[in-house]
Amino acid sequence: MRRIVMAAAAVALAIPAVISGAGTAAAPTGRVVVFETEFQQLTVYEDPSGCHKLPVASHVLVNLTDATVRTYGDPLCLTPSLIVQPGFGTHVAPLTGSFSVE
Repeated sequence: MRRIVMAAAAVALAIPAVISGAGTAAAPTGRVVVFETEFQQLTVYEDPSGCHKLPVASHVLVNLTDATVRTYGDPLCLTPSLIVQPGFGTHVAPLTGSFSVE
């Protein structure tokens, strides 16, 4: 009987946290900035989430978010990836590629 009471108490204490969303990961905030050429404006992704195809002439990606960014060699975020930590950047291959934010 004591185990049932303890289990019921544990469930009762956990329900408010589940309802309020406590413990769920927050959506990444910040920007991912992509440099293409000296003749084009920077491409800026505000608070990105999910998979994004890179512009055709992409050259450099900078991670200004609070999360890790993964860069891919394909447009669908399916191939092996390179991790870019917050505050860092990386060269990206032009023509095809994508990035995702975790």
